[in-house]
Amino acid sequence: MLVKTQINEMFINKNVLILGLGLSGLSCVRFLTKMGIDFAVNDSRNSPVDAEQFSKDFPLLNLSLGQWDQTLIAAADIIVTSPGINLNDTNIAAYINENCQLWGDVELFFQILNLHHIVIPTLAVTGSNGKSTVVSLLAHIGKTLGMNICLAGNIGTPIMTMLDEENLSKIDCLVLELSSFQLETLHSMNAVGVSVLNISDDHLDRHNTLENYQQIKHKIYQQAQTLVFNRDDDLTQPLTLKKNQNIVSFGSDETDQPQFGLLDNKQQLAICNQPLISIDQLPLAGIHNALNCLAALALGQTVGWNLDEMVTALVSFKGLEHRCQKVSSNDGILWINDSKATNVGATLAAIEGLAQAKKTSQKLILIAGGEGKGADFSPLKLVFNKYVDHLITLGKDGNKLAELTEKSTLSTSLEAAVYSASVIANKGDIVLLSPACASLDMFKNFAERGNAFMQAVLALQKTNTPLEQGVNE
Repeated sequence: MLVKTQINEMFINKNVLILGLGLSGLSCVRFLTKMGIDFAVNDSRNSPVDAEQFSKDFPLLNLSLGQWDQTLIAAADIIVTSPGINLNDTNIAAYINENCQLWGDVELFFQILNLHHIVIPTLAVTGSNGKSTVVSLLAHIGKTLGMNICLAGNIGTPIMTMLDEENLSKIDCLVLELSSFQLETLHSMNAVGVSVLNISDDHLDRHNTLENYQQIKHKIYQQAQTLVFNRDDDLTQPLTLKKNQNIVSFGSDETDQPQFGLLDNKQQLAICNQPLISIDQLPLAGIHNALNCLAALALGQTVGWNLDEMVTALVSFKGLEHRCQKVSSNDGILWINDSKATNVGATLAAIEGLAQAKKTSQKLILIAGGEGKGADFSPLKLVFNKYVDHLITLGKDGNKLAELTEKSTLSTSLEAAVYSASVIANKGDIVLLSPACASLDMFKNFAERGNAFMQAVLALQKTNTPLEQGVNE
């Protein structure tokens, strides 16, 4: 399917440089080597790979490590960069020549596809929060409907490995999660449907201003036929439309237009005020996840997926591990594992999403804390006092979180925190683990923390006692 001579012509008489030897960089190295392209590789780290093994696998490559090689950068006609590399770094930007083409691995992928006139129906999603959930949900829906779905981009395996597998003709739909870093160097995608789910302050250390960040996110709209935006977030509304582009929206309000929304006090997913499914039937908790489901339905429709079949498929989605994941229990309490919420923004989204969905009689009990990494916790104060009935904190910075509300308890372990929550909670109440902190002060990673939380909940079902004492009231 891929013609080696055609690909060679793309790079003929061009100095090609791959910046960065992470997973995406290595996938580009393997592909270009297979195609017989001459190129150089540069990484500022001293040992991003096993140098001895790399030289055996790629004996002819010019590999430069330990700093940004300004000679290689200045000579490059094409730079294929890893998304984690900031091309505005003065040690890079000052040496890029004005005619140099800057590509990421996703751009390289579409350059190859366009060269061969290969068209794969593509759905692409970006946003500050929720994009991994939406693309995983889309992949689940597509597979449930019997299609061969490829999930790639900022999730799963690097996209360039698809070209190595030579199975492009077998793919029914390509589903991409795209970060702002990937969108910086993406120009050649022609997706069927795309969405900017939401926009909030994120990565401003690299993008400098919210306006610049928004413009980078909106680059996804320039490369699609149908644009799906969030009515609840004005920053996601397309700023301009090309000829023949369509727009679809989703939001938490009711609408009699052919758009997606919520009905019955935000208890039903709907389209054009026609109910689709109760949010109680969804495997993901919170209004924010109901909106994620609406976005997935809207995107699925752009590629012709049957709406009723998609709604049915929602119910069997298990969700991303440790991301607002319901924990099975027999005590009538809704236990939710959101251990992946390692920053303030993620915890804000979880609390606000659950608060909008919960009944008035339900209490919301939050377990939070860990290694705050110097974060400013003050944005949490308002939601703690408005929505959280009781806060249980733990870890290195648990005391800082506890100071934000008088309705707080300090605990010495996660197991003890779970037990404290079980004492406070009644049937029907919600207990949310959403730490707003990293886990490294107490666990190897957020996954180990989430697993410990689920194990503690399950242990309570059997013994009604904590795995470990240590509650400090």
